[in-house]
Amino acid sequence: MPTPIGSAVAAYAKAAANALGSGMEAPAKDPGTDFMSMVKDAAESAIATGKKGEAATMKAISGNADVSEVVTAVANAEVTLQTAVAIRDKVIAAYQDITRMPL
Repeated sequence: MPTPIGSAVAAYAKAAANALGSGMEAPAKDPGTDFMSMVKDAAESAIATGKKGEAATMKAISGNADVSEVVTAVANAEVTLQTAVAIRDKVIAAYQDITRMPL
């Protein structure tokens, strides 16, 4: 079945209009996507993960927790701590590189 010429022309016009955009427009400012918000959210998430691990450990000490839940929570807290330390080390290394740059 052939496509009506009007539909084809409309589709072509729409594609051409999309292609003519410069692509250089500034993205819409979303207040929750700046770097500081991202760092703050990551830090809060890391703290929450650590607290979950501590809470699971306390439940295990009192005998009210399943061992697999405790192991999972503590492992998650450990991975989060290792990630935070690795990021801290990279930030310190970057700072040291910047301070060694000649002016």
